[in-house]
Amino acid sequence: MPRNNCALMIRNIASIALLIAMAACAKTPTPVGPVPSQQQLAWHRMETYAFIHFGLNTFNDMEWGYGDTPASTFNPTNLDCEQWVKTLKACGMKGVILTAKHHDGFCLWPTETTDYCVKNSPYKNGQGDVVGELCEACRKHGLKFGLYLSPWDRHQSEYGREGYVAIYHQQIEELAERYAPFFEFWFDGANGGDGWYGGALEKRSIVAETYYDYARARDIIWKYSPDAMIFGGTVPTLRWIGNEEGKADATQWCLYSNDFQLLNDTKLLSTGFPDGEAWLPAEVDVSIRPGWFYHEREDSLVKTPSELMDLYCHSVGRNANLLLNFSVNKEGRIPSMDSANAVTWHKQLQSAFSDDLLQGSTVSANSTRGKRFGAANVLVDTPDQYWATEDGITKAELVFTFPKPTSMDAIVLQEYIPLGQQVKSFSISYMANGQWLSVDTDETMTTIGYKRIIRFQTITSDQLRLRFNVEKGTLCLGRVSAFLSRRQS
Repeated sequence: MPRNNCALMIRNIASIALLIAMAACAKTPTPVGPVPSQQQLAWHRMETYAFIHFGLNTFNDMEWGYGDTPASTFNPTNLDCEQWVKTLKACGMKGVILTAKHHDGFCLWPTETTDYCVKNSPYKNGQGDVVGELCEACRKHGLKFGLYLSPWDRHQSEYGREGYVAIYHQQIEELAERYAPFFEFWFDGANGGDGWYGGALEKRSIVAETYYDYARARDIIWKYSPDAMIFGGTVPTLRWIGNEEGKADATQWCLYSNDFQLLNDTKLLSTGFPDGEAWLPAEVDVSIRPGWFYHEREDSLVKTPSELMDLYCHSVGRNANLLLNFSVNKEGRIPSMDSANAVTWHKQLQSAFSDDLLQGSTVSANSTRGKRFGAANVLVDTPDQYWATEDGITKAELVFTFPKPTSMDAIVLQEYIPLGQQVKSFSISYMANGQWLSVDTDETMTTIGYKRIIRFQTITSDQLRLRFNVEKGTLCLGRVSAFLSRRQS
């Protein structure tokens, strides 16, 4: 071989080797906009967890107690927190949040701050501690534990005055010191109004933004439980979805504003907005019954497994976490119908999304950032592997090719949110008779975020195409899966 040709070949080989090395070492995309904290990432991955509403209201057929119902009416005859936890685990819940104190002011632990608590009830002759018993059951069975402590207290005579804030902070300190760690702590948004207030029987108003000193309350919680997520107040790390119907908006940004006033804007709460300066993901709270507390008249109105499936797809499937409430009855147990329906739903959910049809397919992309960020990463269930496009790509495309025609009716997509949320819209189409057709769905395909589920009429094809429009920054997609969720029996 001539010397010049040999030298040229060596240079070409070196160039190819350099290109391969550069592709393998492609630079990680730069986040544009807010990104989640490690605590928020862990919270996203929980997806579903439970609420427990239980207290004086349970025994007095109320939703919002006035604060004057005697503590002696709290008298569960067969309270079993292990039954609660075993039930919740069987229906896929990753944690539970208990109403340690609702608006009536009655406390489910033996507090030093008030006599209006379990130590002055017949339960275990005043020696009971519902918060402690549930905390212990959660630790025993591996369920995460959280608490709800209403800022509003319709029983406390000092409510609306400076003295109550110290009482409320002391209650938080007691709970955190005794029962932490918490995965989430809830400050409800109901604040002020008419109440018993130690017999005053009057209406008291406060300015929630300043009255409770929520920053101090958060600091107490984080002193004992630094990973706790905070719901409500002026310093939240997640936000309410703006309704109690169990549904998030199809457009669901994890980004929001730090402006406290906007936390009362139900329209913005339902969608978030792409230019928000904080990562404040949404939580969907809904009860398995019409009410939050147990009412015998609602025994026939428990949500069915099918209804629960829809709630899941309209919450977790729309980039929000699902907080599903269970109403413990007067006996002190989750009713059998509620338990049966929730467990059946969980089994159906596991069946619907168990067989990923994209496994075995080949995938190509119109842009990749290099081998480390290749399109095939979307088929791998590994947290730190993802497909990323080159910088400046605002329209990206994935095409999956199956070895044979495959039937499916659902697609699950996940952005790689440690680098932010970027997709503003996307589309799904499939090859039929030599042309691309859009799937038939009622879903609006806008944002993705942590997780998005799109259900559609069953298609059969050997090719599937996804197209993405990027809001800003670089598209980073963590996972794509396809399922035949409504299998024929």
